[in-house]
Amino acid sequence: MSWKLTFEAPRPVIEAALLAHEDVPEWNGDIVISGSEIAEDRPDDWRLEAWLPHKPSRAEIAAVAALLPGPAPRPVVEELADTDWLTQSQQGLEPIRAGRFHVHTPDHPPLAGAGVTDFTIPASQAFGTGQHATTAGCLAMLTAMKARGVVVRNAVDVGTGTGLLAFAALDLWPRATLTASDIDAVCAPVVAENAAANGVAMGPAPGALTMVIADGMAHPLLRARGPYDLVIANILAGPLITLAPDFATDMVPGGHLLLAGLLTTQEPQVRAACRRAGLRLAARLVNGDWSILWLRRRRDWRG
Repeated sequence: MSWKLTFEAPRPVIEAALLAHEDVPEWNGDIVISGSEIAEDRPDDWRLEAWLPHKPSRAEIAAVAALLPGPAPRPVVEELADTDWLTQSQQGLEPIRAGRFHVHTPDHPPLAGAGVTDFTIPASQAFGTGQHATTAGCLAMLTAMKARGVVVRNAVDVGTGTGLLAFAALDLWPRATLTASDIDAVCAPVVAENAAANGVAMGPAPGALTMVIADGMAHPLLRARGPYDLVIANILAGPLITLAPDFATDMVPGGHLLLAGLLTTQEPQVRAACRRAGLRLAARLVNGDWSILWLRRRRDWRG
């Protein structure tokens, strides 16, 4: 059995709580946090949800409540049946078109047509079926980068989830060497299965994908395979800020960085961290509440 806490509050309050959560240095890993609007016709009313694998203690409830600025509303505490909530939430998702890509679950047929790359990504325990605004935005931005003449020979997808963005990069630059990483070990078999299903080669050679489990850029293989001319990171604003210097260090001069996972309200902090790391904005797009940023490393940046 698992448990859930739900706090309802205005959107700015919930967004502030999500930012506060990213700044907690030693957050209890048993507590998974998310924020979302309550209903489409109530865009200013949001909820903060926290999932736990056990009945929450008073201290755990207080820790979540402390993220909210001001007096916290009384939470709803629920016991939940054993369910893979991520997989269930992705069942029946509609296909999406983003850039040159059509992404769908196995419940939907592929889309045939010239200039369209079709990916089948089943619901899984890993993030990134394409339906989230950040993933779709990255697919659109990668397509735009290719159209503007970007050449990629060596790329890394940090926080790859299902592997979708790495697959897209290999489709756009089929001779590139691709490395994918994620902090969550569950992603390794998910990426391998999705690669097999979509005809993506796995291995160290150019045109193939190598998968590692790593926290940020902290892995010997990631360091050894750099520097990269494309780094993709669709994660969260807090880690993006922390990792900006590492991304720049592991990029070639003039290299490209694609960032997502940040709300538009978090964009100024992320861009400031990138400027300090010698990265300049090349383009941006907004998909709903989310910003997708294409940055380039200054050629004269020394680190």
